[in-house]
Amino acid sequence: MTTTVGRFAPSPSGRMHVGNLFSALLAWLSARQAGGRIVLRIEDLDTARCRPAYAAQVIDDLCWLGLTFDEGGLKDGPAGSYLQSRRTAYYQEIFAELAKKALVYPCFCSRGELHAASAPHLSDGRTVYAGTCRRLSAEERTRRAVSRPPAWRIEAPDESIGFWDGHYGFYAENPAKTGGDFLLRRSDGLFCYVLAVVADDIAMGVNQVVRGRDLLSATPVQLYLYRLLNAPPPDFYHVPLLVAPDGRRLSKRDGDLDLGALRARFPSPEPLLGRLAFLAGLTDRPEPLAACELIPLFSWDKVPRADIPVSADCFV
Repeated sequence: MTTTVGRFAPSPSGRMHVGNLFSALLAWLSARQAGGRIVLRIEDLDTARCRPAYAAQVIDDLCWLGLTFDEGGLKDGPAGSYLQSRRTAYYQEIFAELAKKALVYPCFCSRGELHAASAPHLSDGRTVYAGTCRRLSAEERTRRAVSRPPAWRIEAPDESIGFWDGHYGFYAENPAKTGGDFLLRRSDGLFCYVLAVVADDIAMGVNQVVRGRDLLSATPVQLYLYRLLNAPPPDFYHVPLLVAPDGRRLSKRDGDLDLGALRARFPSPEPLLGRLAFLAGLTDRPEPLAACELIPLFSWDKVPRADIPVSADCFV
């Protein structure tokens, strides 16, 4: 029988907020109830925004909450470093493997060109890349590379790619229609999230991914990379977002709902976890409970599908 391997993969660009914690809790409960393991990966690719101190704070917050992990964090393990900023050589290997399939090409488009008014947009604001640089000749690519380092894209498949989400059911998108050829590496040399997250989940043996439903639309593109790399994809479970009362997504700028403010408000984690369990539909009232006490109460059937409005008043 295959052991469930879940993961929590925070970006240390600030203090975690309650929405991050909500996803982390459900990921932890889903894996633990299955008798599985948890990997903690620090997604610090954006070195301009991410800080080592924030990574250490994430680990301290998770330990305080009782959301233990089995490998990862700041310690090396079977997959090497669990900090994405230290995994560049591995990403280069994956990039080279994809490039061998002749689907990767350099892109010289500026940010302004990508967001030009003539570019097609979807109703949710996403820009569909028109494939401009895919049509450049080898001579033109060489000429442009003299004055501008390229980013690197991969040709998107013009087909519907679908999957069964463990919480939201069947979902499908055509990557060529909903985003176009997508970036694998930026012009400054940093590898992009889509490559890093797939490569790392493969290397770390992750076979269950629980994350916010805002990443539901990113899944078909990731499934395409799994296919190109001849690797089995994980099972995906997307969860509703905790949103502000006006429907706005929470961010790390919402200081009254970050872990610093919440830890100052609660002397122990049980009242906070109890409130989150109530919001997740696991209990019928927000009573204090430890993380381990929530494991037998967890069921995906209980978790709502609609986003959940919250405010600081929910955590008093």
